[in-house]
Amino acid sequence: MTTLIDLAELGSVGGFFALRTGPAPAAARPFAQVYAGPESGDPIGFRVAKVAARLGAPEDRVAVSVAQLGLAARLWSVALGSAALYGRVPDLDPALLHWDADGSSPDDLWLTGVRTRPGDAAAVRDAVQHGHLAPLADVLRARYRISAGLLRGNAGSALAGAARELHGWAARSGRPEVGERALALAAELFDHPDLRGTGTLSGTAFRRRSCCLYYRCPGGGLCGDCCFERPPTRSSPAAPSG
Repeated sequence: MTTLIDLAELGSVGGFFALRTGPAPAAARPFAQVYAGPESGDPIGFRVAKVAARLGAPEDRVAVSVAQLGLAARLWSVALGSAALYGRVPDLDPALLHWDADGSSPDDLWLTGVRTRPGDAAAVRDAVQHGHLAPLADVLRARYRISAGLLRGNAGSALAGAARELHGWAARSGRPEVGERALALAAELFDHPDLRGTGTLSGTAFRRRSCCLYYRCPGGGLCGDCCFERPPTRSSPAAPSG
C-alpha cells in the first residue's frame, strides 16, 4: 500500500485524512466488532456518552448524530482523499480497520491489513457507505431514537466536507487536478440512491435537507450547510430528518 498511497501526504491534507497502519493499540477495536453490538465491549455507547458529555447534549440522539457525523467524515476523508490523490483506495474492510472510540484524529483509525482497490466512485461507495455507514446506521437506529434520514444527511454533509477540504488543499498545493477529481467523485457519489436527496452539491458548496441537531447543544449553532436559516425555537417545527 505504501508504494501506491503516500499516507504521510494524505494525512497532510488534514487530521481527518490520516490513517495509521500496523498493529492497532489495545484500545482499538475492529469495526466488525463495533457493528456486532454492545456485547463487543460497547465502543458505540462509550463514544456517544463521551460526545454527550463534551457537548452537554440535551438528549441522546443529538450526541448520536454528532458522533456519527464525525466518524462519517473520517471514513469519507480517507477514502476520497486516496482516490483523488492516487487513484486507489485502501481496503477498509471492517475486520481490518480498527477504531479507538476514546481517540480522535489522527490517532483513532488503524488499518492492520495492507491492500488497495481501484479508486473509482463505486469502490469509494462500497468501502464507506456500504462497508461502514450502513451497518453503523443499523446499530444506531436499533439502539437510539434516531432517524435514517438524519443519518443519511450526515453522510452527505461529511462527504461534501471532505471534498471541499481536498479541493482547498489541492489549490494551496498547486495541484488543481486533485481538487477537480475530488469534486467529480463526490458528484458521482451524490448521484446515487444512497445519497441522492440528502442535499444539493454545487462545486464545493453544499446545502443539506436535514439538520444534525448540533444547535440543540448549549452554545451550539447552525452548521454552514444546515437546512435552517436560523436555529429553531421550541415552538418551531421539529428538525427535518431528510
